[in-house]
Amino acid sequence: MSPEEWTYLVVLLISIPIGFLFKKAGPGLKRWGAAAVGLGLTLFTCGPHTLHSLITILGTWALIQAQPCSCHALALAWTFSYLLFFRALSLLGLPTPTPFTNAVQLLLTLKLVSLASEVQDLHLAQRKEMASGFSKGPTLGLLPDVPSLMETLSYSYCYVGIMTGPFFRYRTYLDWLEQPFPGAVPSLRPLLRRAWPAPLFGLLFLLSSHLFPLEAVREDAFYARPLPARLFYMIPVFFAFRMRFYVAWIAAECGCIAAGFGAYPVAAKARAGGGPTLQCPPPSSPEKAASLEYDYETIRNIDCYGTDFCVRVRDGMRYWNMTVQWWLAQYIYKSAPARSYVLRSAWTMLLSAYWHGLHPGYYLSFLTIPLCLAAEGRLESALRGQLSPGGQKAWDWVHWFLKMRAYDYMCMGFVLLSLADTLRYWASIYFCIHFLALAALGLGLALGGGSPSRRKAASQPTSLAPEKLREE
Repeated sequence: MSPEEWTYLVVLLISIPIGFLFKKAGPGLKRWGAAAVGLGLTLFTCGPHTLHSLITILGTWALIQAQPCSCHALALAWTFSYLLFFRALSLLGLPTPTPFTNAVQLLLTLKLVSLASEVQDLHLAQRKEMASGFSKGPTLGLLPDVPSLMETLSYSYCYVGIMTGPFFRYRTYLDWLEQPFPGAVPSLRPLLRRAWPAPLFGLLFLLSSHLFPLEAVREDAFYARPLPARLFYMIPVFFAFRMRFYVAWIAAECGCIAAGFGAYPVAAKARAGGGPTLQCPPPSSPEKAASLEYDYETIRNIDCYGTDFCVRVRDGMRYWNMTVQWWLAQYIYKSAPARSYVLRSAWTMLLSAYWHGLHPGYYLSFLTIPLCLAAEGRLESALRGQLSPGGQKAWDWVHWFLKMRAYDYMCMGFVLLSLADTLRYWASIYFCIHFLALAALGLGLALGGGSPSRRKAASQPTSLAPEKLREE
């Protein structure tokens, strides 16, 4: 593990006891205490580069104040433009930010764009209310008022997920501050249930990254190995990649759970990133609060079993970095300048690659996903429904195997980063996934397969198991 990885791990682990301290605190202590801890961590790891996050916050707040009815698009343009400047600092002869500054900036971009969208929704709702002449009851997910500058700063620097996620909306943050009877919300048991696989994943990460180091792929000697060895190597590289993020995101979720952050009644049917989808009245007494069943789906960032054993490329994206996937779907996919599912996905993956950074490997990897989506959608709609139940089961196993190899392949671009290294590795295995996807797409079109957006969801498998296992 690199020094940066050890720092991330320490930050994640100390957030757990800090969470227990804040859980039963009042709204004021939660707001300003959590912001003080987050700002302290930012200053400690980023130093003077903390100024970048402050500039981004102030710029977004100014846009919200100036144009509240159209601030979402303005905030998106502002924060994404600042990301370009932020990543070009070395080219401009300015000090290069630390990796921790980049992590803070990435999560902050998501939070500020979401905040602007929430404020815009509030103003549009207020205008409709004024035009109709009567007042409606509280609307699910709507803010009570526009956050002040200090409230925006406290949300932005809240220590929860400040470097690793999960992403959360301002409404989720506000619900945590105003949580009725926080002592009745379970934390320890859900935390232990969530945390138990993390040590195993950590050991598997250390073992796989030691036996199959990524740096070997950058050496000339690697390309003297036979083709089967080169093909195989991407499997343990992606395995180590997954184990690393499983540990980080589980630890980040545990920090939230310790604080009771993102806890909602199960009846609210909360979604990762978005929060409740159904209105649930708050409990009126500690006894009623204790009688409710809660979950932490709002801050759930990874479904390890779903990631490894879902059948389709499409579902693999949904189970990975789930709160960020919700953000991309809500704020990028829905406003994409296209109607086709594949083209909207391509637009979303392009902006996702840009959000991650400017390294060519990100773009090569992310922009391979739409091709895989189109190929699996066309071929599956043309053939799977024609098979017997046994044939469909066999199809799903083959589909799962190819899905995992596609993600192995795309992961190499994500971790190698440079154009030369990525293309060199892909060329050494003859761009096999690209050609396989093109062949599957061509066959699906020849057989009359429908567009992925028109497939019936009921006929599509999501997992190889009859009932998906859950860590909870």
